[in-house]
Amino acid sequence: MARELSTIGVVGLGTMGAGIVEVFARNGLDVVAVEADPAGLERGKGHLEHSTGRAVARGKLSEAEQAELIGRVRFASSLEDLADCDLVVEAVPEQLNLKREIFGKLDSIVRADAILATNTSSLSVTEISVATHNPRRVVGLHFFNPAPVLKFVEVIRTVVTEDDVVDDVKALAARLGKMPVVVGDKAGFIANALLFGYLNHAVSMFESRYATREDIDAAMQLGCGLPMGPLALMDLIGLDTAYEILDTMYKQGRDRLHAPSPILKQMVTAGLKGRKSGQGFYKYAEAGSSAVVADTLTPADEPGEHVAVRSIALVGVVGSGTMATGIVEVLAKGGLDVVYVARSAAKVDAVRTALTKSLEKAVQRGKLDEAERDAALARVRGTSRLEDLAAVDLVVEAVVEDLGVKQALFENLDEICKPGAILATTTSSLPVVECAAATSRPGDVVGMHFFNPAPVMKLVEVVHTVSTADDVVATVTELCRQIGKHPVSCGDRAGFIVNALLFPYLNDAVKMLEAHYASADDIDTAMKTGCGYPMGPFELLDVVGLDVSHTIQRELYLEFRERGFSPAPLLEQLVTAGYLGRKVGRGFRTYA
Repeated sequence: MARELSTIGVVGLGTMGAGIVEVFARNGLDVVAVEADPAGLERGKGHLEHSTGRAVARGKLSEAEQAELIGRVRFASSLEDLADCDLVVEAVPEQLNLKREIFGKLDSIVRADAILATNTSSLSVTEISVATHNPRRVVGLHFFNPAPVLKFVEVIRTVVTEDDVVDDVKALAARLGKMPVVVGDKAGFIANALLFGYLNHAVSMFESRYATREDIDAAMQLGCGLPMGPLALMDLIGLDTAYEILDTMYKQGRDRLHAPSPILKQMVTAGLKGRKSGQGFYKYAEAGSSAVVADTLTPADEPGEHVAVRSIALVGVVGSGTMATGIVEVLAKGGLDVVYVARSAAKVDAVRTALTKSLEKAVQRGKLDEAERDAALARVRGTSRLEDLAAVDLVVEAVVEDLGVKQALFENLDEICKPGAILATTTSSLPVVECAAATSRPGDVVGMHFFNPAPVMKLVEVVHTVSTADDVVATVTELCRQIGKHPVSCGDRAGFIVNALLFPYLNDAVKMLEAHYASADDIDTAMKTGCGYPMGPFELLDVVGLDVSHTIQRELYLEFRERGFSPAPLLEQLVTAGYLGRKVGRGFRTYA
């Protein structure tokens, strides 16, 4: 049975340390908070008073409760004041030598039965523990920022950490209202090992000028529902901190995808460390501010300001599936006349039925009135003849993800559509240029990647090939805004922005599971509660479909020839076995 820990020490009172102090004090524990630097000690007190003061202002604490909470904390400037603590948590900067020095001192100060914990997010707990005479009582206790808010805690055991120590710390974390997960001492643990590979990939994407910082961040927020875009998150974490975490992970695992992007070191050296310095990937109103201000990289408000856009009044949509039907709805609600083409009269009717049902649901939910519904339906005409697209200004192809099928369709559209008509594909993974090459007008061909469900998801990736005309990109970008979507612009590379960043992260999660480092449940918990993701990687893989995920990951590997992008063997095996996710009742989990 886990013993009860009642007096807790915290060493280091930066933002994270002060937050950890608050977590313990909020839950009735006595806390000794130590900071050697007098100015740092005062800042730590200020952090605690400010954070609890905000809780009072929001009605989450009374003034009496705030006073009681602060009264449980004793501030000190000497490690000697931690002598009677049951547990001491170290939360100083991510410097191995500094942490080892502190643990060496603590080892001779605290009682023999006291537990020593480090809040490191990336350093080896084992290397820290051997600075003591008794590494068996050393454990990792990794809180996430802000500690009073985020529920997830990683408990890291080394190869020598005693079981009783792990049990005691895990029980304490649960008592604090946290969701503890026990893992081994591996660089990055669960959350950072998955998160920072993704962040580093986003930095490389920005560094190569594949897409703007705004478009990369918007793509991941709107396309994946993430709370922050990767570059804004890097600024929040601190580019110096991010560099150290990535460098540590690379040195331990030698995974090239964790080798810090060169621009990171350059920015850190130049003092561009993110919000805390007032400038990182974005510029901020002042050091420590979250308010972004315009700089030389800020894009102009009007996408077509310097390029004349083409007139778009009549739009064609080819396809009869869920995506095609959703695109028809979006265009019609946006005030455009739409001609959609399906293979047969029955499928034409099916699209109309699905469209009518979707618009009716929108009326019942108060998102449309009856007049808007009727007007949208009146703008839509269905046909089974491609020839009926002769007069459209833009046609969007949303047929099966088969390159041969798409190329044949683009050959037909090239012959049927009038000169100047834009030909768009909503492919999520195939090369847009291959479709363009099937026509005599490659300058008029563009990617227009909607996300499913199209009526709900705001993001559209506007994909230009090496041949796409500037006015075509400007026209499609403007059209997206007209129909209430948020367009992001990128080149014609496998995965575009979203899938190129999302699927390697999912693949890394499968590799982590495959290595028996953590369970699917623990990994999902880490990413949802530790990083604020709407779904864990295995939940998402089962929803997307393991076959679809495998195909996209394989396309990424074949294009970039990056070893780390090779589909995880476990993913391939599940696909081969027919375990494709929710649609068949079994994937990484089994469904009723």
